[in-house]
Amino acid sequence: MKKLFSIKSLAVLWGLSMVVSASSTIPPVSYGLNRLTDVSRLPILDRNTRVKYEGSIDKNGENADWDWHLYPDSRGEWVIFDVAGAGCIYNMVQHRYLTSEEPIFRFYFDGESEPRFTIRLSEFGEKYPFTEPQASCYIGPLDHGRGPIRVVRSFVPMPFRNGCRITSSVKLEGAQREKGEGGWGHVVYHAYTSPDGIETFTGNEDYSQLIRQWKQTGSNPDTCAMRWIRRPEQTLDSGDTLSLLQMNEGGVIHSLRLYVADMNPDRLQNLWVRLRWDSHDEADVWCPIGCFFGNSLGYNNTRYLLMGTTTDGWFYNYFPMPFWECAEVELVNRGDTPVTLAFAEVAVGANDYDRERSGYFRSSPYYARKHTPGADSRIASIKGWGKMVAAHVTCYGERPHIITCEGDVRVHIDGIRTPQVESDGSESYICYGWGFPTPAEGHPSGGYDGLSDNPWSMTRLCLGDSYPFYSSLDFGIESGEHNNQYLEHSGAIFYYGREEPVLVETDRLNLASSQSIKEHRYKARGEVEKSPLVACFEGDADDEEVAGTVWRFTEGSSFEAGIQPENRGVRLRRLSDQQQSRQCARVWVDGEEVGVWYLADSNPYKRWIEDEFEIPESFTRGKSMLHIRLEPESREEGAPLSWNEAAYVVFCYTE
Repeated sequence: MKKLFSIKSLAVLWGLSMVVSASSTIPPVSYGLNRLTDVSRLPILDRNTRVKYEGSIDKNGENADWDWHLYPDSRGEWVIFDVAGAGCIYNMVQHRYLTSEEPIFRFYFDGESEPRFTIRLSEFGEKYPFTEPQASCYIGPLDHGRGPIRVVRSFVPMPFRNGCRITSSVKLEGAQREKGEGGWGHVVYHAYTSPDGIETFTGNEDYSQLIRQWKQTGSNPDTCAMRWIRRPEQTLDSGDTLSLLQMNEGGVIHSLRLYVADMNPDRLQNLWVRLRWDSHDEADVWCPIGCFFGNSLGYNNTRYLLMGTTTDGWFYNYFPMPFWECAEVELVNRGDTPVTLAFAEVAVGANDYDRERSGYFRSSPYYARKHTPGADSRIASIKGWGKMVAAHVTCYGERPHIITCEGDVRVHIDGIRTPQVESDGSESYICYGWGFPTPAEGHPSGGYDGLSDNPWSMTRLCLGDSYPFYSSLDFGIESGEHNNQYLEHSGAIFYYGREEPVLVETDRLNLASSQSIKEHRYKARGEVEKSPLVACFEGDADDEEVAGTVWRFTEGSSFEAGIQPENRGVRLRRLSDQQQSRQCARVWVDGEEVGVWYLADSNPYKRWIEDEFEIPESFTRGKSMLHIRLEPESREEGAPLSWNEAAYVVFCYTE
């Protein structure tokens, strides 16, 4: 059995000086700027927060990822984002040819009739608060006639209490440069159950901390008191394991830095890092150092806010990693040649995290380089309660310098069949465009290294826009335009998590089953229409037909749903036909109005969709049955009702 040493013991053993850590104050759950800048709150697990995505995805499941709009409004503007309820935008990306007409983007918050904020495409990176480094512009090369392309990106957090719309003055469509077309992109945001404590974006917030933090990328953004444990130079022979830290008390690792003296790209795959917290049976992190530090190729330096590498052998990872009983940090040489570790430093502070509400820093099992014929590469599939905070994927084509970036990233959360995050290409996921023609590129939240177009190694940090999950998360990526290309992927995601899920299914209503309808006392009122539908979902399963019965009605529907009395809120998941856009209904629970359920997007080809509505604990606690009523309404005067339903799944939060 290995003997565990305290930090003090290690310091004496190695003859090192120490800085004694003072207790840090862990902030409450936050949103917006606080969430984005306060790295120390990353281990705190979310409640009643969902990550969502709206973007220009080819509705046919191919690669025509343009035509980015939902509908034209009464002013002649093109709506590209429209949600109800409380939330916060964390990332916005737009791609345009330099010859394209310049759009003006207008942001409407909380049902306002006049835009609260307006910005031109050319003002990204210049107009406050969309200034460097939290917003910027990348202009790619001609790239054999595909470019040049202007990509504007923003990580400016934009919270709202009661809905948000974004419009474009120009219809964003087409992909022909000579016609001045183009215009594709996305918005990533969080949706919240309640607006309590949220202040809507004004544009006058104080961004000085974010600007200062992001301009110092490469330095540890966590400024709490720490103590440093440094390892003297040592050579690891093939198969050797080197312990960097063994501790038998609680703490938080705030920094892990290495210098590999005989650095070459093979080290990125052959030298692995293993982290184990609180004597867990399995390692919490076990992956190559290239993955752990954000670059698996090593052609160029890459520096992101919380991880980075240099070609001469320096590595850093600044994600806070709490533990409550003990910790082990090890390096393992899995290659055939010796590796000289010239410098290793672990910075540790005190642990003031609530153990019941915080997660362990973990990696998904490393996805070794391989090809998956005709299907997404499933980089990660994890269970439990947590939030994803980083993704790292490397891709190899059949030969260098061929375009391999068109595969969409697709993320399914808590078993929902519709992707909750789906990028229009790998490059768009990390906020670039037209492939990966000019490596290395980077900004504080992500970037890539590689050769022109292939191979490439990309990293996306999800800081403000982390991906909360309450029972599971599946992360996949296409091979080419629609899984029609031979590509080999490798990688992992990093997350804070616990094994126990906190979202459990308690009931299910199937409107194709007369028995289920009777058991749940389902009723539809007004003019009622029932029709069979055989269709597909968007995503990797867009060629798998699913049969169901769709109910449409003019006055409303109701049903009973069984739940657990000791719940912390309820989630409703609806299966519906998304042929028509702007589905909207008011939701009532036991005679009390809860809020508006709204889905603005549509797809006339892949018609099945699952979307969700959150019912706060104040409506559900202590009950074993809910009477749910939905009243469809139009979001625009005179427009037809488009609400429909084919099934419901009911979930309870247990935490």
